Amino acid sequence: MIIRKYKKSDSEKLFKLFYDTIYFINSEDYTEKQLKVWAKESRDLSLWEKYLSENYTLVAEEKNTIIGFGNINKEGYLDMLYVHKDFQRKNIASQLCDKLENIFPVLKVTVHASITAKPFFEKRGYKVICEQFVEREKIFLKNYIMKKDL
Repeated sequence: MIIRKYKKSDSEKLFKLFYDTIYFINSEDYTEKQLKVWAKESRDLSLWEKYLSENYTLVAEEKNTIIGFGNINKEGYLDMLYVHKDFQRKNIASQLCDKLENIFPVLKVTVHASITAKPFFEKRGYKVICEQFVEREKIFLKNYIMKKDL
């Protein structure tokens, strides 16, 4: 596996990985209605690409197949960390996270972790600051604001 910087040509593949991961992995913790407002079947790829480019985005790849990605901003907000459904529990998220946490000279990293991702971040030393409910199209999704001191 290699971890490399995101490039524009990755955009569509990352969206598919994002969508599939949410529907296959997070479906144990969220309802069908919640999944539908979290991950739409289609997305404006130019906005998606812009977002990925504006943040520091890394891509994990194995044999020319994208198997994970994550991103963080300059303030230390880790927004996305997704691993392909067929490559779960293979240390990919940990390796991506190791690199992302050390990209910028910040004192702490913050994440809004899903119910599914919360145990992963707890094992990495993140502490729950609070539970929150995010509203999307009148549907509420529970997640956790978590922080880790570096």
